[in-house]
Amino acid sequence: MNTALHHIKILAFAAGMALAAPSAFSQAFDAVRLYGAAPGKDGGTVGAAVVATYEYQGSDQRSTWVIPVLDYQWANGWFAGISNGVGYNFSSSPQMQYGLRLTADKGRKERRANALHGMGDVDAAAEGGAFFNYSLPEGLFFSSSIRYGSGVNNKGLVVDLGAGYLTEIAPNWHLGAGVGITLANAHYMQSFFGVSAVQSAASGYTAYSASSGARDARANMALTYSIDKRTSITAALSVNSLVGDAKDSPLTRKRSSEMGVVAISYAF
Repeated sequence: MNTALHHIKILAFAAGMALAAPSAFSQAFDAVRLYGAAPGKDGGTVGAAVVATYEYQGSDQRSTWVIPVLDYQWANGWFAGISNGVGYNFSSSPQMQYGLRLTADKGRKERRANALHGMGDVDAAAEGGAFFNYSLPEGLFFSSSIRYGSGVNNKGLVVDLGAGYLTEIAPNWHLGAGVGITLANAHYMQSFFGVSAVQSAASGYTAYSASSGARDARANMALTYSIDKRTSITAALSVNSLVGDAKDSPLTRKRSSEMGVVAISYAF
């Protein structure tokens, strides 16, 4: 495995840990991160993270979680775990990954925040989807995924696009930075950012229709220290800004938010 790909796997673990928090449901599974084994071999990663985030996307109520993470991939292309869901990678190239997978949207609970009173729950749902990742030897990487099945009517469609750069800044120290954007259809946007007539009567919010388009844009940075070839510690920060109808939703109390994570991982 070349050095750039090793760096990508290190940063990917930190991102996956951060997005596994239940309160960060809206960004979970934004990309497939197959970092558990070298191409053509079985292997996994286990770890834990402390995540500082918010109760829901657009909330102003902070929340802190301790999150366990376990992911595994097989040499035949199958993978399963908390960060990636269950799926199959059709590519045998270490630079390119593409395939199909099943994930779970965690929904949203009314009790999670005062601002959601009267809005009712958005139930957790299974999602079907596909992904495509590509990395360059220079440290650049690109990721994309599509997921369908979330929302109150299970017709929510989400498309995630991302790019980043990774480099070694000193022996055993790696720095990565990335940007991303999420697009969603009207079913998803209305489920998580809209207010129906029934919800308006129960919550006191003015009825609001959220249409399809961009949901948010984000930037992140992660610093990793490799204790040895299998164990590493990562500190990461992600800054997220809601855009479009998500930004103007009555449920949005904070248009821009930060999420921090400190994680430790072990490859086996």
